[in-house]
Amino acid sequence: MMAPKIKDVAKHAGVSVTTVSRVLNGEKYVKDDLRARVQRAIDELGYSPSHIARSLVRQKTNLIGVIVPDVTSSFYSTILSTIEKTASLNDYNLLVCNIIEDIDKELKYLQVFQQMRVDGIIIMHEKINDDIREFIGKLDIPIIFSSVKPVEQRFVSVIIDDYAAAYDATRHLIDLGHTRIGFLGGDMRDITSGQNRYIGYSHALADRGIKTEETFIQFGDYKTQSGYDLMKVMLDQETIPTAIFAVSDDMAVGAMNCIHDHGFKVPQDISVIGFDGSQLTEQVRPRLSSMEQPILEMGKVTVDKLLDLITGSENSPKKDVILQHRLVVRDSCRTYPDDIKA
Repeated sequence: MMAPKIKDVAKHAGVSVTTVSRVLNGEKYVKDDLRARVQRAIDELGYSPSHIARSLVRQKTNLIGVIVPDVTSSFYSTILSTIEKTASLNDYNLLVCNIIEDIDKELKYLQVFQQMRVDGIIIMHEKINDDIREFIGKLDIPIIFSSVKPVEQRFVSVIIDDYAAAYDATRHLIDLGHTRIGFLGGDMRDITSGQNRYIGYSHALADRGIKTEETFIQFGDYKTQSGYDLMKVMLDQETIPTAIFAVSDDMAVGAMNCIHDHGFKVPQDISVIGFDGSQLTEQVRPRLSSMEQPILEMGKVTVDKLLDLITGSENSPKKDVILQHRLVVRDSCRTYPDDIKA
């Protein structure tokens, strides 16, 4: 048996196809008795309107495409849940694509977004090659970047000042008396979370006259295992740090696990501070101090600003939206004792 069509609903209800269409689209100017007849016909026939067909008529799909570098990251999983919640409250659905740091996948998914006629696109990834740059430059779809700021892009980003946040995290450890401060960094191809956080760390040390130790600086991929492996490299050195600044909470937790496995204690022997303010900070022991990004606010603002771009609102952002970072002190850092300072 063939599925009922809109003309079948109209015939069953004794109204025009136009009236049925108006009811389906929630238009106000339909009499209550006609609306009731149409709804009854829909229920009796088991009619289900085609999303694609309605989208073509309305020139609107209520779909938002999202490019995520790695959904297993505690940061991205948290911000993604907030993006989904905010989108849903505004009657939008998400098409989430997890590229796992593969820019070839990113281009493919962007092409899918175009074919699916999404109303807007959120990108949380900044490794953009020339093909992607050319493609999004020609797209007639509103795009917003969240938590990252790619180089030479005309699109708006919702971010924090990563340089200042990293500077403040490092300064916190210095203020506690530490001078041997290790750095667990991310991918230096990333401007936002790679280069800017490293430069913030370096400048904080330089401004206090603290020499940067090359063996205390290691780069990885923001993940827990990376934090563990890089921490082991530091612990194998003749001189080890008294404090660690990791550019993600995941890496910080990996470092803490490594410190524990090698017979040291956090924070008694080595203090650790993370970055992001993810749910991990309260789940580990000791609880992790972290330079917190306002993750929930970032997700909500990202969707709100994208919807402004989609609707052409006068509130549409013309420049980057920079949110405030915040140091949250928990249990993983301690004052470095005066009697054993380096």
